[in-house]
Amino acid sequence: MARRPGPAIAVVVAIALAATACTASATWSPPPLRVEPVTAAAPAPVNRPVRFLGRVSRIGPQLRARLVGRNWRPGCPVPIGDLRVVWVTYRTFDGGAARGPLVVNARVAHDVLSVFRTLYRARFPVHRIGLPPRYRPPRRIDWFSTRDLTSSYNCRPATGNPGSLSQHSYGWAIDINPLENPYVGPDGKVLRRAAKPFLDRARHARGMIHAGDVVVRAFAAIGWRWGGDWHTLKDYMHFSLTGR
Repeated sequence: MARRPGPAIAVVVAIALAATACTASATWSPPPLRVEPVTAAAPAPVNRPVRFLGRVSRIGPQLRARLVGRNWRPGCPVPIGDLRVVWVTYRTFDGGAARGPLVVNARVAHDVLSVFRTLYRARFPVHRIGLPPRYRPPRRIDWFSTRDLTSSYNCRPATGNPGSLSQHSYGWAIDINPLENPYVGPDGKVLRRAAKPFLDRARHARGMIHAGDVVVRAFAAIGWRWGGDWHTLKDYMHFSLTGR
């Protein structure tokens, strides 16, 4: 039968354990917070902030690695160093709030920030904000796409005119809620089946943009023009610095 330690030994053990605990407490620190990468996936939820939160930042190494080969490539008209990422808070369709990135030309970054501050305060809903997917020439499969992504910079040809660059290639164009605000060709047809219900611009569904509304006025205040005012075709999602 093993002997139980006497009182003196028990005291020594207790002191040693206490010292070990103090040392561990003094040297331990919590792990660093995980920073979510910039992706075109689901928006980063926020806890219903009382005020709009936004910032303009340079393109860091992580975002640069995602842009190269996806939205930017050598030969594009704007160097990556002349682009900025604008983080904005936006109202979601379910009444909450989220935060997403818009990559734009440095010369318009603060103007874009002011537009999305206005939209947030006006409670205009945005389905999702993120990086656009890699450009691929339109195929029949686009007819079945239901993607509803608000996005900005993408070095690619203009829709319907592959011989010229889109204004998105210069970082001074933004598409907002493209499902609810479709591109309508000269023949009056949309590019995607899911957008057909929104050909009726007399509707006032969530996320739709109409002449003279808060979205059009906010962009007009920074000198941008709306594709919904075009004549031969309509691009209801599209706003740009040049009006093209």
